[in-house]
Amino acid sequence: MSFMFLLEQVVNGLVLGGYYLLIALGLSLIFSVGGVVNLAHGAFYALGAYAAVTLTDYVGFYPAVAISPVAVGLLGILFERFILRRFYTADPILSLLVTFGLAMVAEQAIRIIWGAAPLSAVMPQSLKGAVIVGDFLFSRYRLVLLGVVALVLVGIWLLLQKTPFGRVVRAGIQRPDMVAALGIRLQPYMTTIVVLGVAMAAMGGAFFAPITIVQPAMGSDILIVAFVVVVIGGLGSFWGVVLAAILVGVVRGITINYVPAYGEASIYILMFLVLMFRPRGLLGERIEKFE
Repeated sequence: MSFMFLLEQVVNGLVLGGYYLLIALGLSLIFSVGGVVNLAHGAFYALGAYAAVTLTDYVGFYPAVAISPVAVGLLGILFERFILRRFYTADPILSLLVTFGLAMVAEQAIRIIWGAAPLSAVMPQSLKGAVIVGDFLFSRYRLVLLGVVALVLVGIWLLLQKTPFGRVVRAGIQRPDMVAALGIRLQPYMTTIVVLGVAMAAMGGAFFAPITIVQPAMGSDILIVAFVVVVIGGLGSFWGVVLAAILVGVVRGITINYVPAYGEASIYILMFLVLMFRPRGLLGERIEKFE
């Protein structure tokens, strides 16, 4: 195998890692602030993909991938207000059961509305083709996706690190009792975090629909990998999840091309090895439950 082929697989792995990152980062933020393991997160990813595919027929690709995350993000407000809010101080097993049930309901709703057969998502003509630099050949659409994920990542980091909102959220993750003592209610901040997390999941579905299979169970499939990324990165760690998503994407991308039979197993082997030496994950932190 040539070096350029290996480089292409690494870039492919980075795109795959960005795909996982959009799902896993929102999942991690919701757990870090609210103490809720959201098993319905994959359903919002699937809804984002289906909404984008449907809207593309009416408004075109670019407006569709912009509208889809916003529309699904608005659903996140209802999700937080009427479901998640009941479980912030409850036994975590209750939120697991409820969000698992919601995920099943969402999957069946997708089957009823759009049918059980996979849908075909078409990328715009302007993004088709490949970028060629010397011997390096790579999909133009995948490079654009890599740029979109990088912009989202920078935007979320700036929000959490450079704004008053982010300072309260970070304080709420580490010392919710101190935040409460200062008279600051974390509830509105939690709503915003849920909306951001849900919108990022929907964005992942919308942008990656043309290069993946849009089918009712796609939310369940991606949720498993997203949990692996969060566990490897470490709960409560922003950069831990980023590092884990890149690592999982690159390892899986390279393994699929060199040893296809172990492509799926490679991420679980990676998780096992990391947890053997770092039980908290790569950059995991001790966090307190949201109250």
